[in-house]
Amino acid sequence: MAEDKVLKELIPRINELAHKAKTDEGLTVSEQEEQKKLRKKYVKRFKENFRSQIEMTRIFNKEGKEVTPEKVREVQRKKNLRDD
Repeated sequence: MAEDKVLKELIPRINELAHKAKTDEGLTVSEQEEQKKLRKKYVKRFKENFRSQIEMTRIFNKEGKEVTPEKVREVQRKKNLRDD
């Protein structure tokens, strides 16, 4: 999977806030809001990337016959990723 620059930028800040939250100092209200927004953005981006990866996947059995689920095939057809 290709690197996602947005996720690479989000993760360090999310981790920084998570570590700070565990300290005696804790997070300020604005940092708590920022943490919530960053986590939401991270999850949304992760789901988008995962969906894209699944949509690009074709599954074959040991005999070489394609066994990609029909639901995935339909999505692939709609996005012109399949010729059949």
